[in-house]
Amino acid sequence: MKIIHCADLHLDSKMTSNLSKEQAKERKMEILRTYSRMIEYARNNDVKAIIIAGDLFDTRNVSATARNLVKDSITSNPDIDFYYLKGNHDSDNFISKLDEIPENLKLFSNQWTSYSYGNITITGLEIDKSNQAVMYNSLVLDNDNYNVVTLHGQLGDEISTGDLKNKGIDYLALGHVHEYQSGQLDNRGMYCYSGCLEGRGFDECGQKGFVVLDIDDEKLTAGFSFVPFAYRSLYTLYVDVTGAMTTQDVAVKMEKAISDSEYSSRSMVKFVLVGEVDVDCEINTDFLKDMFEEYFYYEKVYDETRLLINYSEYEKDASLKGEFIRMVLGSDMTEEQKSEVIRCGISALSGEEI
Repeated sequence: MKIIHCADLHLDSKMTSNLSKEQAKERKMEILRTYSRMIEYARNNDVKAIIIAGDLFDTRNVSATARNLVKDSITSNPDIDFYYLKGNHDSDNFISKLDEIPENLKLFSNQWTSYSYGNITITGLEIDKSNQAVMYNSLVLDNDNYNVVTLHGQLGDEISTGDLKNKGIDYLALGHVHEYQSGQLDNRGMYCYSGCLEGRGFDECGQKGFVVLDIDDEKLTAGFSFVPFAYRSLYTLYVDVTGAMTTQDVAVKMEKAISDSEYSSRSMVKFVLVGEVDVDCEINTDFLKDMFEEYFYYEKVYDETRLLINYSEYEKDASLKGEFIRMVLGSDMTEEQKSEVIRCGISALSGEEI
């Protein structure tokens, strides 16, 4: 029996993180299409069940497009069971708008609910303040079954792995963390965060997708694999520009970093410039962003370089720049603040926009 474990789809997310209005609208539709592609994958690969471990939607005000897409994906695939466990971003808005609950849509509540396929059982609970303290003692599983348990929350916070040990869990399907993670729960079972289906901002970088759990119905053993599935991926690319003196010098180093990567033109990339540069180094991040905008779907450039200042060079420098640097260096500011003030001051003295 094959089961897809996914979570944190956040359908209908506003996607406002620095994207243009057109890009935000496009990304919103792309995430919906990725959901549809996942359903097609399930249909083509004999998947029997899809566990959505929380945060199917991103807001209470679900659009008719997203609501109808999800509803139609369920009703048009009666051979696939959909297990929907609400997360902290979900509400009853989707369920309440259904005329009737499709037979293949399985829901959970604030009490443990189980569904069985012979000796394979899927059990879940929606965590809230009323059950968080008592949910572990009330979980009763048949040790002779292959037990999949699904929850939405943070390990070590809402969810205690210590209290879930030796409960007969074989696979703990988790939601809430947007990065794929897995590990051993106890001698018998494991836990897994599938991560989100698509990254929406640069706090969700790297490969995104879902997990396929393949259970042997007779031996009651299972294998699992993470399936990268996002249409676009987000990356943070750190570029060491130590020694650069001009924007063009930095551009050359950025070009080299891109050539060494495998990022596609569909990627979204945040360049972070690091390293030590001379106090007279000129770096124009707006120019660099414009220079590389055709390489990727979206990119931005952050300058996090540190100024390499030889204090002795400015001890007797009679210029306005020397006086300014001595004043800043003698202040009570942190080294990071001094560096930024000097950077801005030198730019202003050079007649550049800050």
